[in-house]
Amino acid sequence: MTMRTEFLSALAAFESAARHQNFARAGAELNITASAISHHVRKLEQRLHVTLFERHARGVRLTPEGRRLADSASSAIADIESVAAGLAPVDEAKPLVRVSTLHSLVYTWLLPQLGGFIERHPDIRLSVVTEASLARFEDGGADLAIRHGPGHWPGLTSLHLMDDSLFPVASPAFRKRARVRRAEDLVHLPLIHDLARQGWHDWFRAAGVASTSVREHLVFSDSTDALQAAACGLGVTLARGRIAGPWLSAGTLERVCGPDVPTRWQYYVVYPAHRPLKPAAQVFVDWVRTLV
Repeated sequence: MTMRTEFLSALAAFESAARHQNFARAGAELNITASAISHHVRKLEQRLHVTLFERHARGVRLTPEGRRLADSASSAIADIESVAAGLAPVDEAKPLVRVSTLHSLVYTWLLPQLGGFIERHPDIRLSVVTEASLARFEDGGADLAIRHGPGHWPGLTSLHLMDDSLFPVASPAFRKRARVRRAEDLVHLPLIHDLARQGWHDWFRAAGVASTSVREHLVFSDSTDALQAAACGLGVTLARGRIAGPWLSAGTLERVCGPDVPTRWQYYVVYPAHRPLKPAAQVFVDWVRTLV
């Protein structure tokens, strides 16, 4: 039997009434009256030549035929809702921007400021992946990356984001106990290292300290771990100004004497040169460049 368009509303009313076993609750769900629900059900019964509900003083109850139709109608409506949800243009309504960068930069510099972007652009979703290696930009990968490097990578467009500098830091208690007055005094203290390309040898040279043997007291793969080790009073570490902010602001780290040494590498926004940024990614790039 062909189900005409005019009976679709009757079928929706019946399905709701069957779930609730109550015409009034079905009417409230569909924002119509209980009598309208009853009218739709009777229209459907007349069209199908079958009784769908048993009416009695305390309410209604599905007949066996009504139960068969209710099960089928409920399944069909659920399938339609599922397909309709899948048809919604999710990426267009709320586009996704995939960003690849370093853990240290996300944790100490980007996250504290990210609320401003979310407030200004609530319809843009962000996926942030932290990794030490260069991002892979194939389909499904990052749209852009923020990297610390020389500024030129084959096949990539690079936009300068910000410079940085190195300077020694220690916990207040360690700094007071060590009584450091000159850069040369640091040579004899426990020095904490990370795996950055510029380290203590470079800093001592720039500070004018004669060539000396620098012992590796503690070595961490991540700069944030080295900073936290210094905050715990384990020694002195070299801080990059862009990522040391949370510790300096909280007072858990203090600068120790000596110069700021510019880093040889800077921070850049990079993305494939052969394709333009999609609009939402460009919005993120424009925003992140306002932070410096």
